Amino acid sequence: MLIIKGSLVKLVAKVDRRILKSQEAIKKAMVELMSMKNFDDITIQDISDQANVNRGTIYLHYSDKFDLLDKLIQEHINELQKMCESACKLDFIDATLIFCEYFDSNYSFFSLMLANKGAPYFRNRFLDFLLEEFRKEADVTKGKNQGLNEDVIVRFVASAYVGVVEWWFTNEKPFPHRVLAEQLGTLLDRIL
Repeated sequence: MLIIKGSLVKLVAKVDRRILKSQEAIKKAMVELMSMKNFDDITIQDISDQANVNRGTIYLHYSDKFDLLDKLIQEHINELQKMCESACKLDFIDATLIFCEYFDSNYSFFSLMLANKGAPYFRNRFLDFLLEEFRKEADVTKGKNQGLNEDVIVRFVASAYVGVVEWWFTNEKPFPHRVLAEQLGTLLDRIL
């Protein structure tokens, strides 16, 4: 019986790898297609052809192209949240470097979402994520921000952060991500 369970576990692991491989191909195809055409013009058949998978495979994982895009966005937001957890003990420059490295290594996705084709839905989700994270950093009880409205400070910082990152992508990375991190980190340190 242990042998049977062991065999079943191995079989499940193989299926999981194939599922992950298919999902990665589908997500990659979506990003590639979005760099070539408007999201509204992309069909499930386009995604299927680009990912080299059956249309049915797409529908096994996603209800439609909107669901696929939503899950792709959520995946990146989740990664950023994990980075926040690991970066919370770092100073602003070092913490921002972690994010900027992630932006740089996922340039195609973030460039599409923030610059080229633009996805207001992503921008809003990104802003909401930053509002939540910067709220943890804002202190209006003492120091330079004493007496200021917390909502104003948090919205100011989060909006500025999104704006600068968006500008960096729109201008096709006018300087390396390390410089962006250093500048953003320095500004965050001055404001928060």
